Amino acid sequence: MPHQNGNEMTKFKNYAQGKWVEGDGNGTTLFNAITGEEIGTASSSGLDFGEMMNYARTVGGPALRKMTFQERGLMLKALAMHLIGIKKKFYALSAQTGATKIDSWIDIEGGIGNLFANASLRRQFNDAPFYVDGEYAPMSKEGTFIGHHIMVPKQGVAIHINAFNFPIWGMLEKIAVNFMAGVPAIVKPGTVTSYLTELMVKEIVDAKILPEGALQLICGSARGILDHVESQDVVTFTGSASTGKMLKAHPRLIEEAVPFNMEADSLNASILGTDAVPGTDEFDLFIKEVQKEMTVKAGQKCTAIRRIIVPENLVEDVQIALGKRLAKTIIGDPSVEGVRMGALAGAEQREDLKEKVQQLAKTQEIVYGSIDDFEVSGADKNKGAFCSPILFLNSDPFNNTDCHNIEAFGPVSTIMPYKNLSEAIELANMGKGSLVCSIVTNDDKIAQEFVMGAAPMHGRILVLNAACAKLTCFYFSFPTAIPVGPFQTHFSWPCPTPSRNSA
Repeated sequence: MPHQNGNEMTKFKNYAQGKWVEGDGNGTTLFNAITGEEIGTASSSGLDFGEMMNYARTVGGPALRKMTFQERGLMLKALAMHLIGIKKKFYALSAQTGATKIDSWIDIEGGIGNLFANASLRRQFNDAPFYVDGEYAPMSKEGTFIGHHIMVPKQGVAIHINAFNFPIWGMLEKIAVNFMAGVPAIVKPGTVTSYLTELMVKEIVDAKILPEGALQLICGSARGILDHVESQDVVTFTGSASTGKMLKAHPRLIEEAVPFNMEADSLNASILGTDAVPGTDEFDLFIKEVQKEMTVKAGQKCTAIRRIIVPENLVEDVQIALGKRLAKTIIGDPSVEGVRMGALAGAEQREDLKEKVQQLAKTQEIVYGSIDDFEVSGADKNKGAFCSPILFLNSDPFNNTDCHNIEAFGPVSTIMPYKNLSEAIELANMGKGSLVCSIVTNDDKIAQEFVMGAAPMHGRILVLNAACAKLTCFYFSFPTAIPVGPFQTHFSWPCPTPSRNSA
């Protein structure tokens, strides 16, 4: 647990070249998102990123590449079993990030679930360190000359630059993939919540389940690390589109042709079918799920619903019903009975959210919530990073298009009307490519037409009705990840969410 001894503040450490290292200097001050109290500092000053990457390539990489798929899979399973057995250690610290118990459950146990899911992939492979891909291709009539593809691990390191919203899931979902593929990792979590990642990495290191050099951690800034990448390396990024584009254009990545996997801002949509009128199970389900997606993790999920697309004759019904459900959401300290939404990760995230809300308010109307006027239970809203759910109404979403371009990363969403299904599809696609969208309908024709029109612009589409709701209620979207060759970190849509919006 982070704490302050006298006048000395805790310094969160980096794990580099097999050692725990404090960064030089004062570093970045980290805060309890609920109380606003300082809990420590994080710094990477003094670390040699080039040497860290060399260590991963020369120590971690060879050890992992010698292992077979069965050995790697059993290693992941052992790690998952170890972490699930000590999961309580992570919950108390997770609360300091502003997370409720359900938020922490998604992050902690959802992240560990990724280890289990990837461990199970070993059943698809032989007990060998390489993978034989497909059938051989005969290249001579007599069969004396053939061709066959094999996939072997890359000989570099996977650099994972993660977001602040899921400090455990963000790490585990990615390292599970590259460990299964035989590639070591250097993890850079979002600094504001890196203290939770540090705690888990300490437990992983102490367990001695991974080979030395397989995992390293940078809690402070990783500025400059891309200067050292080589052609066998892989970089993944989760965060803002602007930062991602800047990193993707790094000259070293281009020069060395380094694979760069970016998951950035996503203006996910949920569509209410014309058949799902008030009084139907589907209407009630839609309202419940939108409210949940707005408030779980205080809206800080990459799959959260940002755009609520409904038939124009049902806009008022949706606005009233959703407003009533949001009004029952108690904001505050997650340890207080009845609190259902915690805080944002920090003051910086709160200020960024306010700025985005103000931008959106120029072209649409707030119909529920306030950026400043709201109540908090068990905490001081001026000290913690709290915010109210904000519901916008955009009556003309084809002309007032800020809602399709600006993501307020928090409990913020916009209701917008459509006249027919073609308009609903067009509005959904105006997000310019989203991780996920959902349509709530009990009409198969509506569902089919929507999916065919929206599929090119979405990573996943969930068709939801009352009949399948029980089966999708706690569905986890684990990465459908198998090592792809030459083996590199690959995952389809690595977004933490147990909600029905994310199947």
